[in-house]
Amino acid sequence: MSSETSTPYTPASTSTTVAGNETVSLADEIKKYDTAKLIDFLRGEKDLLLNDAHFEILRKREIVGRAFLNMDKQDFRDSGFEIGTAIVLADFAKECKEKKKRAFSSYRSLEEVLEKYGIKSSSITSIPQFTPEIKLCIDDILRRIKNMGPVVDRLVILPQMNVSGEESSGRVDYAIKKILDDLLEEIICITEGKQNQPGKGVAQNLMQCRSSCEMNLDTLKKKRTADEAFEEYEYVYGIVTTATDWYFILHSTEAIYCTSKTEYRISLTEDALKDSTDLRKNVKRILGVIVGLLRDRVSASEEPANKKRRVEEIIKKK
Repeated sequence: MSSETSTPYTPASTSTTVAGNETVSLADEIKKYDTAKLIDFLRGEKDLLLNDAHFEILRKREIVGRAFLNMDKQDFRDSGFEIGTAIVLADFAKECKEKKKRAFSSYRSLEEVLEKYGIKSSSITSIPQFTPEIKLCIDDILRRIKNMGPVVDRLVILPQMNVSGEESSGRVDYAIKKILDDLLEEIICITEGKQNQPGKGVAQNLMQCRSSCEMNLDTLKKKRTADEAFEEYEYVYGIVTTATDWYFILHSTEAIYCTSKTEYRISLTEDALKDSTDLRKNVKRILGVIVGLLRDRVSASEEPANKKRRVEEIIKKK
């Protein structure tokens, strides 16, 4: 079995200095939003219980991010919101300013992020390893996807989705979600692309996956009765790529794992493009990993205890 980081999450800080005296927070990001981006952001905040009629008010009044942060209950009422929604929005705007959630883009140091998991290092290879299941045959990949039938129909790929956790928030390159029912979804995979900056990409992807786990647990709570106890355990896969180098992450609520000691690489040199044999082989290998990860996570039970057992099985394969 691979060594494991048993240190749980550290509490979220109220703010963090990342460059000089500049504090990057969620509020700093929201200030840049035009009306369309603000609406997209609010759509991701399911607890606000907003609908298309509410978003139409924001659109009609041309409310941008900076204006939103400075609005109070009466401002929202004057804009056309009913009293209940006005109170909710005013409270949320205040929360965005006071909590100072960090934007994912502000995480530039892998060492800083790894410290949150009890790892004192700045190297990707210091993250405990896991071995993903690989489907090398494209025909086998296509056959298995086809045989998954309705499961595939429950997957949604969302570019630039807003992900918001207790400590961090922001848009991710791509989020892959599993539809649980007509109202609820859970995130199963987050991707992050960083050209020539794998360390930065892994740092940001870890925080994105962390926030995704928190969002999934909030979703699970909505399906439970108030007196129904359950173990708070979740896991999400992360994919980080520089286009040539690929890293796969397993992020659970108890530990993190990575494939950094196994080379997943697509050579894009002139020679590789002339003779595409190795290129096709490496692309096939990486596709096999991606399909294996998604297939595992889609098939995973919604019950936290079962998810925990599944992760333990994956790690034992190392």
